[in-house]
Amino acid sequence: MTTEVILEVRPRRVRLVAGIAAGLLFGAFVVVAVLLKRGDTGVNFHTSDQVAMIGIGLALAAAALWPTWPRVRADRTGIEVRNMLGARRFNWDQVRHVAFPDGARWARLELPADEYVPVLAIQAMDGERAVAAMRTLRRLHRDAT
Repeated sequence: MTTEVILEVRPRRVRLVAGIAAGLLFGAFVVVAVLLKRGDTGVNFHTSDQVAMIGIGLALAAAALWPTWPRVRADRTGIEVRNMLGARRFNWDQVRHVAFPDGARWARLELPADEYVPVLAIQAMDGERAVAAMRTLRRLHRDAT
């Protein structure tokens, strides 16, 4: 049985910056690849070298987009936190508190035994969107416990 997702949050400003960086990286490598055979440098470049340069640009662009991966989905039964290396789901009864400590860059879930899970999808630089997301998460947590 699945419940309706009430809140889904992804970082906004990081997605914008990472998208621009990925586009610039890929564009730069394409330009270098196109211009690679031109000129008399004394080195013989081939079409395979051009393809390799584009491939490197594509790999670096994909790496630049990695910070856009975090996401939070919450419903009445729990919360799923997807950070850089994977996702974990917590029922609300496993969460002691939804916190955004002073000076922190992102939110976190406080768990029993003084453990916590960072919530990279809710970032301070997103301003009012982060505040609204925190209010919704705290309401869902309060209603479930």
